[in-house]
Amino acid sequence: MENESKEVYFVFMNFDPEYERLQADRSKEGSNALNAYLTKKHDKLLAKHFRANTYIKRSSLAIIDGFPVELTEHQANILRSANEVRLVEKNQELS
Repeated sequence: MENESKEVYFVFMNFDPEYERLQADRSKEGSNALNAYLTKKHDKLLAKHFRANTYIKRSSLAIIDGFPVELTEHQANILRSANEVRLVEKNQELS
């Protein structure tokens, strides 16, 4: 499994009332609080399921409560079964 190639997957999270509350605050402070909340939430999810340095999270996306991450197919399948996750989709390159 360690030598499996990694690809980019998009992870979309389930409904989160705290995300909804923070997203409603359009101030700069609200935006900063939302970004900090999502970064911590997404990092915590990945750390809960995988060892450090076995994935590469690219960013947290505040507009959709999701994030792109480089994972193996096996890791993507693990996240698909996580209660907090709504959807895990492999990135489709457009040519």
